[in-house]
Amino acid sequence: MVFTVFRGDDRPVTATDWLTSRHCFSFGDHYDPSNTHFGALLAVNDEVVAPGAGFGLHTHQESEIVTWVVAGTLVHRDSAGHSGVLYPGLVQRMSAGTGVEHSERNDSWPDLPDAGTEPVRYVQMWLMPDRHGLAPSYAQADVRDRLAAGGLVPIASGVADVDAAVSVANSGATLFAARLRPGETVEVPASRFTHLFVVDGQVEVDGVRDGEIGILGPGDALRGIDSASFQIRAGDDSDAEVLVWSMAAGLGGA
Repeated sequence: MVFTVFRGDDRPVTATDWLTSRHCFSFGDHYDPSNTHFGALLAVNDEVVAPGAGFGLHTHQESEIVTWVVAGTLVHRDSAGHSGVLYPGLVQRMSAGTGVEHSERNDSWPDLPDAGTEPVRYVQMWLMPDRHGLAPSYAQADVRDRLAAGGLVPIASGVADVDAAVSVANSGATLFAARLRPGETVEVPASRFTHLFVVDGQVEVDGVRDGEIGILGPGDALRGIDSASFQIRAGDDSDAEVLVWSMAAGLGGA
């Protein structure tokens, strides 16, 4: 297995008076020709948005956008008539298809008195679809009960036999999430392309404690090519949360 570690402190950062966005890949003004994508993943952004601020209406095409809120709430609205509030434990997918405008803001929301009152942190991931020309669509699902049951939970997938909470328009891609208690272990499946992102806490790849991988902490990413299944273990002192993409092909079916 060939693994590469990308440390959170080494990621490029976009910072304004209302936004801090840390990028796993080239994004916006930050361009690195050696790090434009991995597998079918085009972006993984770890973002913090101040209360009352956010992204106004902007356009996307031909991308599957999956959003995972870590803390706080995020309000989504789009030109196809969809709206909703995102919170920790809910996965959202927007398929841009032939084109859609949407906004993402840390605003108030009916029946949620705390919405928009604290910074929101979320991880947003852009995936290239393998079917194009689709109409824009939207889905969200609360997966808190599935996460509480333990293990690596498929939360978004286009693989036919994977029982995920929401679907994506890529027949070889699955996004898993796990919330690990101290010392707990889960198995990451074999995959052509594996992208593991540590949201919170610390994990280690089983059997590799003092090698070049070492401890993976918040914001660290592990990428594997043609990897067999392997286990990750949460540290002994705190809970951990991870997001894992398993992808059968890269851009253009490579």
